[in-house]
Amino acid sequence: MDRYFEISRHGSTVRTEILAGITTFLTMAYIIFVNPSILAEAGMDRGAVFVATCVAAAFGTLMMGLYAKLPIAQAPGMGLNAYFTYGVVLGLPLVGRSWQIALGAVFLSGILFIIISVLPIREQIINAIPRSLKLGISAGIGFFLAIIGMRNAGFVAPHPATMVGLGALTAWTTILAAVGFVAMIALVKLNVRGAIMIAILLVSVVGMITGLTPAPATLVDTPPSLAPTFLQLDILGALHVGLIAIVFAFLFVDLFDTAGTLVGVCHRAGLLDDQGRIPRLRQALLADSSATVVGALLGTSTVTSYIESAAGTNAGGRTGLTAVTVGVLFLLALFFAPLAGSIPAYATAPALIFVACLMARGMTEIDWDDATEYGPAVVCALAMPFTFSIAHGIAFGFITYAAVKLITGRLGEMHPIVGILAVLFCVKFWWLG
Repeated sequence: MDRYFEISRHGSTVRTEILAGITTFLTMAYIIFVNPSILAEAGMDRGAVFVATCVAAAFGTLMMGLYAKLPIAQAPGMGLNAYFTYGVVLGLPLVGRSWQIALGAVFLSGILFIIISVLPIREQIINAIPRSLKLGISAGIGFFLAIIGMRNAGFVAPHPATMVGLGALTAWTTILAAVGFVAMIALVKLNVRGAIMIAILLVSVVGMITGLTPAPATLVDTPPSLAPTFLQLDILGALHVGLIAIVFAFLFVDLFDTAGTLVGVCHRAGLLDDQGRIPRLRQALLADSSATVVGALLGTSTVTSYIESAAGTNAGGRTGLTAVTVGVLFLLALFFAPLAGSIPAYATAPALIFVACLMARGMTEIDWDDATEYGPAVVCALAMPFTFSIAHGIAFGFITYAAVKLITGRLGEMHPIVGILAVLFCVKFWWLG
């Protein structure tokens, strides 16, 4: 084991790697509660999604640990799962749109990601997108999550005159959601491991004690059937011309999110080489893209690398054994389906808002001295929640970026790929709406 993972060479120990894996799992385990809750609103079977979430996360994380040998965990991505449900399935009307078609779009994006990972053009594609737009996309996904979390918590509600207004702030479920959010922030500030998961469970338990939510008959049981979602994806339906932009939205977000996470976590762990390159990048990208394909086959939204992996590296994790530990824990979590199925939406809503806070901080890194950089980034970020679509936000950002660079005579600063995508987005809006 030491020879395969090179544990001693990285100045670590088996015990340290395992403890780091446990730390990472506790930090990101909230996804096994949140993901089924979000995808269930798309009409998917909650129990099957729970199994798909755990198995897809275990597959991707084990592949990352055993193949790429990096201490990075994977699971269905926050923001992408919300886009899957609210932006694709329940979003703008489209004949025949369903969660099966949405899974088909996720599958196709995963296949494209695998192709990009194998070909030597992956770095060119990643580097072609302006940093300001990458930051805007990240923040926009956070804002997208925030409005969904605010609604699920009961803080906001539809209003006929102003579109959005105050919700029922005196409702006990809303009050519990507020308590959960405050508790989450406090626990994170106190460096409590598993802060998000603890806050979710705290709110859920209080809700069960007070009768707001029925308690599960048991906490541990055999995993639910995967049959309702297994191989239910509609690939041909996803090839509809109106869904091409959605396929690319899944691809772009996963690609940027993975690249950012790999760089960030490896940098914090001191794993980058002298030139700042990620070790075994090709294997890491293949692990991520393969997990997305497997996740779509099982019945869950896009699987991606988790920035929460930094919690494990902060605890000393430096090798793939950390990821292997996380993967095994996801498999063990399969037996806690009754608990996951009893978690109410008002308990997971604070997690959406908190993750939104983390993602929004990327806006601080934008160049605020250059209007041609911060303008498109802000447009991109704001368009996502206001159009309720990550794909539309990305499109608005690219179109705005290309337009302002053209008008100001600074086309030389823009990669041709950005211009091509901007034109394609314009054609899409003109012909398809």
